[in-house]
Amino acid sequence: MQRCCPPAKVVETDFEPAAGLLKAIADPYRLTMLATLATAEDEVCVCDFTDALPLNQPTVSHHLRILREAGLVTCDRRGTWVYYQLAADARARVDHALALVFRKKVHA
Repeated sequence: MQRCCPPAKVVETDFEPAAGLLKAIADPYRLTMLATLATAEDEVCVCDFTDALPLNQPTVSHHLRILREAGLVTCDRRGTWVYYQLAADARARVDHALALVFRKKVHA
């Protein structure tokens, strides 16, 4: 095939971990949950999300499970309630995932 320009150097990085992390946050409700946890002074009960979001309890739990499996939140069960916190390294992990994509250009 004839080219219109010189070939671009395609980045050769394993983006699987970054893609999984970004996929976990690529939902407006999960972003709302993360933002809430990031600004909360204490843990947040699952009931707070159920009350505040237009989602039923199983759907809220599903979203929180995705965030937990991605390592972005931690939880503590107390009786029938589960309390969530932002994982200590959540911000650093998201920053790292984005930094893999938006690397600074090196000019020769």
